[in-house]
Amino acid sequence: MGIRISEEIKVIRESLARIERRLEVVEKMLEELLEQEEIYSLMKLSEDSLEEFFSDEPDIYSEKDLKVRYYEGKNSSR
Repeated sequence: MGIRISEEIKVIRESLARIERRLEVVEKMLEELLEQEEIYSLMKLSEDSLEEFFSDEPDIYSEKDLKVRYYEGKNSSR
């Protein structure tokens, strides 16, 4: 009976080790997601705060300056 309990404990430890490895992967993914969210938030804050500052400035480039244009609708292959 002692051998069976020992084997069961070994199986439990292996299962816990697998769970721990998977949790480490999930934790890393969550950290990356939070970092991306922080970067996005800072970029959005910058954009919003600079919008009024640049609203009175003239555009440097016009649509004529574009080398590639994308069209929506039936004739999108122009």
